[in-house]
Amino acid sequence: MKILWVKAGGLVPLNTGGKIRSYHILKELARKHHITLYTYYGEHPNDEHHDLDHLFARVIRRPLRIAAPRSVSDCFDYAHYFFSSYPHSMSRYYRPEISQEVRRLAQSENYDVMVCDFLAPARVIPWDVSCPKILFTHNVEAAIYRRHYETARNPMWKLAACREYRRTARTEHRYLEQADHVLTVSDTDRESFSRHIDSDKITTIPTGVDVEYFQPASEGCHPNTLVFTGSMDWLPNEDAMLYFANHILPRIRSHVPDVSVLIVGRRPSLKLQALAASDRKIHVTGAVEDVRPYIRQGSVFIVPLRIGGGTRLKIFEAMAMARPVVSTSIGAEGLPVKDGTNILIADSSEEFARAVARLLRDSLERSRLGTAARQLVEQAYSWTAVVTRFESVLTSLAERKAECPPPEIGDPKEIAHSPL
Repeated sequence: MKILWVKAGGLVPLNTGGKIRSYHILKELARKHHITLYTYYGEHPNDEHHDLDHLFARVIRRPLRIAAPRSVSDCFDYAHYFFSSYPHSMSRYYRPEISQEVRRLAQSENYDVMVCDFLAPARVIPWDVSCPKILFTHNVEAAIYRRHYETARNPMWKLAACREYRRTARTEHRYLEQADHVLTVSDTDRESFSRHIDSDKITTIPTGVDVEYFQPASEGCHPNTLVFTGSMDWLPNEDAMLYFANHILPRIRSHVPDVSVLIVGRRPSLKLQALAASDRKIHVTGAVEDVRPYIRQGSVFIVPLRIGGGTRLKIFEAMAMARPVVSTSIGAEGLPVKDGTNILIADSSEEFARAVARLLRDSLERSRLGTAARQLVEQAYSWTAVVTRFESVLTSLAERKAECPPPEIGDPKEIAHSPL
């Protein structure tokens, strides 16, 4: 198959769950198919996208001048796009010349299928071309902003979150309808989208993990150490760790006083840095080359998310390394996990603290949960297994297009003289 894959925000470095998921799916697909990756993103030093040339048949890179999230320039951009009908998360990436170039590319090449990766690039996709078009959703984007709105305390942020939620919901529904097929990463997301479009038009592609890269290791574990990994410039992650430090950690320390916490991920906010400065047993690393040594250090991997959508790759990575995981329901939403069997689910601050403290004091239970977690991902959620299902959807759409006869075209002279 010839596949055109369009992605806003870039594909590398692999520092977000969405990039990791897309990269591994694309890498597996490229073993058998002709992939054209078209990606546009904020320009930055040490751009790694040139390294992708050997993986795919063609890579088209378009670095743009885009303000960093939550910067002063981004605030000006937000004001500039305030009256747009599109959410800011989409407007900040949109350029008319990108839209025109993607259209020319789609019309000049005989692609079998086109993939719109995330909602953000949907505005530049030529939805009217004959090539089958897939919307690959990694989240229910509107649900994320709705949860931001519900949990926000700052009036200005609450207003902004409400605005983004309403615009995102309308935009999401529009492109769900325009796509020939929709891919979700969880059945929870599939059920949400089924309220707006025919469920037969939606397929769930489960999250995967590189089970060879994330291997169990008995050495390196530090007693009474909790680990959280994720992009710390993503607001749900920041909210999770501020909530954990203020409402859950003190309760854990009432049972296990010498608990330390590792917060691993890029661009920690000033609030998180201040948190680490005020507590010598909370360590904020910032960006790291490899998360595995930090996951190994943890006695327990924690996911206290209150906001979010899609599925959490971080959980599968920890499970692949046989680390016991304690998560909220939202944190593990959409994952094929079972409370008490291969993970512990706790939603209130008291329940979460009690679950973590119990694991810290019971090495046998930590080992049992970790072993069950590794078995789950190893047996069914390697990237090879996941991409087999992804590929079948693309193949089915491409074959359906091939079976459809081309539209009848009348005599050119009749068309030339027909009334407008």
